[in-house]
Amino acid sequence: MLAGMALDLAFLKELTSAAGTSGFESRPAAVWRARAEAAGAEVDSDAYGNVFATFRPGGSPRVMLAGHIDEIGLLVSYVDDDGFLYVRPVGGWDPMQLVGQRVRVLGHGGDVVGLVGKKAIHLMSVDDRRKVPKIDDLWVDIGATDREEAERWVRAGDTAVIEQPFVELLNGRVASRAIDDRVGAFIALEAARRAGGEAEVVAVATVQEEIGGVGARAAAYRLRPDLAIAIDVTHAIDTPGLEKKIHGEVPLGGGPALAAGSYVHRTVVEGLRNAAEAAGIPVSTEVSPRETATDADHIAASRAGTPSAVVSIPNRYMHSPNEMVDLTDVERTIELLAHYITGLEPDARFLHD
Repeated sequence: MLAGMALDLAFLKELTSAAGTSGFESRPAAVWRARAEAAGAEVDSDAYGNVFATFRPGGSPRVMLAGHIDEIGLLVSYVDDDGFLYVRPVGGWDPMQLVGQRVRVLGHGGDVVGLVGKKAIHLMSVDDRRKVPKIDDLWVDIGATDREEAERWVRAGDTAVIEQPFVELLNGRVASRAIDDRVGAFIALEAARRAGGEAEVVAVATVQEEIGGVGARAAAYRLRPDLAIAIDVTHAIDTPGLEKKIHGEVPLGGGPALAAGSYVHRTVVEGLRNAAEAAGIPVSTEVSPRETATDADHIAASRAGTPSAVVSIPNRYMHSPNEMVDLTDVERTIELLAHYITGLEPDARFLHD
């Protein structure tokens, strides 16, 4: 952890603990909004639930910092006669990650905790033991004795998320569900709050990134930013079995990763790289030959085109109940964004050379 680092871990913990899968982000949005209001931002929201926090309104250029607040989750599709719930994935799940987990079901009758069940290994055939489970093989058990009791709490269309707490590990590392991308929304707000200079900075907690970037597209259309930076997570390439020659070199604790590739705007990326060098902040490069699979793809295509870049936090075990990041990387990313924005000239223009 950096000397003098004063990250608001209580805010990050509250943000990751608020259940809100794609399309149902009202709980994390409320947490983020309260923090933005306490920081003195002008706060607003739109019809789909994006939350906007504006600092120095009327300044120039207008900078959009986007971090998405939805998380992958589950959608209840059926309740059987015995009270077991069957679910469909919201976002990209590896079903192996779900086996044996506890979930929080946001039912129409209130929250209930459930268990993800599957046939016990003792009851499986030899052939079944060799098969990778599919979501269709799993169910959620909330303890109900029949369908009537279960449906007093839960019905088709209700959502669920993994019930996994925020934990602090060794060496300033933390883990939680929903690190992807509540940590990006956390950074967007903190960087906007810290940045100096003359730019208007709008931090946006975007919705529905995991299912197609609906929120980012709407937010960019509304704001017409002069430039935008999506803050997300990327795979930390420092765990067993990963080859750097294929995936690049993006280590946990190595600082923010800057995306390089076709979709990102070269002028903005070069400015971020220069700011990092001037501030002595180490960065790595994440190669994205086509789209970046982040909010930046949707922002870049807004209106006549928005100069966009992606700054990512190395993350171990993405799309799992135990996503891990290094708080040093979080702080360095905030510092980089604040330093870059502070140095922008009011008449700055971002042209593709």
